[in-house]
Amino acid sequence: MEHYSSQQNQPHRIGLSAEDRAEAERLSGAYTAHNLVGSGAYDRIEDTPLVLGGHEFSSRFILGSGRYDLRLIKATIENAGTQIVTMALRRAQTSENSVLDYIPDGITLLPNTSGARTAEEAVRIARLARDVCETDFVKVEIKREEKYLLPDNAETIKATEILANEGFVVMPYMFPDPLAAHDLEEAGAAAVMPLGAMIGSNKGLRMRDFIEVIIANAHVPVIVDAGIGRPSQACEAMEMGADAVMAYTAVASAGNIPLMARAFRDAIAAGRAAYLSGLGKVVEGHAVPSSPTTGYLR
Repeated sequence: MEHYSSQQNQPHRIGLSAEDRAEAERLSGAYTAHNLVGSGAYDRIEDTPLVLGGHEFSSRFILGSGRYDLRLIKATIENAGTQIVTMALRRAQTSENSVLDYIPDGITLLPNTSGARTAEEAVRIARLARDVCETDFVKVEIKREEKYLLPDNAETIKATEILANEGFVVMPYMFPDPLAAHDLEEAGAAAVMPLGAMIGSNKGLRMRDFIEVIIANAHVPVIVDAGIGRPSQACEAMEMGADAVMAYTAVASAGNIPLMARAFRDAIAAGRAAYLSGLGKVVEGHAVPSSPTTGYLR
């Protein structure tokens, strides 16, 4: 049995023999010598901003705004801590109940080309969005079929090249093909946004292996988009080395939308910190002792 003094933070050991007391002091000293927690050596986490088209962002959570009750948008954005919010052009209508009226000042708008089936249609929507939303940011989405809603990488590459040459900050939504990711970079993409799973599915990182290849070879930020259904999955994406996560359905379908936005914010921050800290290696086929194998009680 041990009692601890709040003044000296030292244990008063009761009922130990002189030999056991000496051994306890030896082990306590060894632990103190090697324990760096609270020493200040690793208290500060150094990070760099997320840079998109020359613009810096401290938040790595991009939030969708597709089908929220407009009255919830402000609270959701504030709880998410996001600095970038996506929207379809049709949601930014200038008539009554424009979503633009509910988004707080200082938020970067990321209009998307949802509904486009070809590169030509995506370019036209992007140009309209630039005028309506007064931003050069655009998320290129091109989908030719309605069942699986998979992005058309070939048309996306065409649209990206045209829009990048016109000065847009192009962030293309893509099927996670590493070769297509390279071609999007060459076309001028400011980031690539591979899907984690089918859009709206909440299934998580079903395309993990291919996203890891993209992350390992990308020279622009990689933002995991679509299919992320839980904060833990967003955290996992960040632990992999993704630069940011885009989420919408998981937040919008939650029972408490602002609270879920906050949960995603915290999970993304935790995943980023874990990635920066350097994750421990995975060991297969055998166990590794968590305590030293020397210095046992004699």
